[in-house]
Amino acid sequence: MSDHVISIIALVLVFTIATFTSVHMGALAIVAAFLVGTLFVHESTDEIFGGFPGDLFVVLVGVTFLFAIAKNNGTIDWLVQASTRAVRGRIALIPWVMFLVTAVLTAVGAVVPAAVAIIAPIGMGFAVRYRINPVLLGLFIINGASAGGFSPVSIFGSITNGVVERNDLPGNPTLLFASSFIFNAVLCVIVFFLFGGRKLLGRRADDLGGTVAAGTDAGESGGPSGAGEGGGGTALRAAATATVVRPGAPVPDDVVRLNRVRVLTLVGLLSLVVGALFFDLNVGLLALTVTVVLSLLSPESAKGAVDRCAWSTVLLVCGIVTFVAMMERIGTIDWLGTSVADIGAPLLGALLICGIGAVVSAFASTTGILGALIPLAVPFLLAGEVGAVGMVTALAISSSVVDSSPISTSGALVTANAPEEQRDEVFRKLMTWGLSMAVIAPLVTWTIFVVPGWL
Repeated sequence: MSDHVISIIALVLVFTIATFTSVHMGALAIVAAFLVGTLFVHESTDEIFGGFPGDLFVVLVGVTFLFAIAKNNGTIDWLVQASTRAVRGRIALIPWVMFLVTAVLTAVGAVVPAAVAIIAPIGMGFAVRYRINPVLLGLFIINGASAGGFSPVSIFGSITNGVVERNDLPGNPTLLFASSFIFNAVLCVIVFFLFGGRKLLGRRADDLGGTVAAGTDAGESGGPSGAGEGGGGTALRAAATATVVRPGAPVPDDVVRLNRVRVLTLVGLLSLVVGALFFDLNVGLLALTVTVVLSLLSPESAKGAVDRCAWSTVLLVCGIVTFVAMMERIGTIDWLGTSVADIGAPLLGALLICGIGAVVSAFASTTGILGALIPLAVPFLLAGEVGAVGMVTALAISSSVVDSSPISTSGALVTANAPEEQRDEVFRKLMTWGLSMAVIAPLVTWTIFVVPGWL
């Protein structure tokens, strides 16, 4: 039995065992990487550890740590209030605002995880405050990132168009961007009605009855207790009678005001955005830097924040990525793509490549998949039996819409920032949605962009 087959079987076992037992999937994946890498692939410990995503670890920890501080000192409360005023209290518009803001960030050059890292914590604040399903808001944010991700100046778009150009294939960057944006916007319409959006129609922030309703929201939707968002209704109702706003204390809508600590936090968040968008600085390192500065300037804000980092999610994602990195090192991903590309039926080969791109991207790097699978499809694309523009567009969309999987970076960031009591439920629903996209998206995009042969 080849190393490729063994690694695939091991990955399937990891998901199966973790699904039906209480074993943590991330820990199990690291053990699988150790066993397969040592016993079958004959890798050294250093090589196995080399696949551990240190950059992703820092992003997840840094961002969740920073926004835990922002919740503690009431900055998230202020942002939620300000954004609600921007849509004049129409709660049904909040998910679409999150979609558009995230799409703009990725369209102008932010990497998808960076944009999701910036917006997801704010979106989860809305979910708690206004009784919006966190899965709905999370998917709007992730889909928004994918929607803008294929603009000609974006990371995904640059990679995809660059691979097409280097292989002398016909390309259409504008069509790629427009197709991705429309596809994700349509997905959001479906998400809106699947995950409780209909109940938001006609609702306004004022209809929730101010502070008491906000407290009920947190209680009903499992908001984090003890943080700036406020935990249960009792804490918020008690805060309604307070006349002094203290860092770390939950505050009702009508008394949330900017103070020194919140202004400093907003400056820190703005620095995170500017550094990621315009200076190509690492989001995780920036977030940790801002966190340390805020901790020094406002020790009260940092109390308990490190305990609210999503450590379980960090282990889960980093474990899976470590195993998939081993599969990439031993050539399993390339082997799968090459095997499919050698199939005699071009249309079937195109569908299978889109499917592989979707499935692997749900557990690994979308960026890496785009750079790896398009070249593998070049032989039959050059033969002219499958339209290159349609194939590339289908593969790009199929590989990106599965970022909602909680094993991928974007899905992990949403899961990590979800209210603690709902985190397991958010994980399960994002996993279900992400895996369904891994099946549905390739079929739909293949039918629209490849089969007609018009691209």
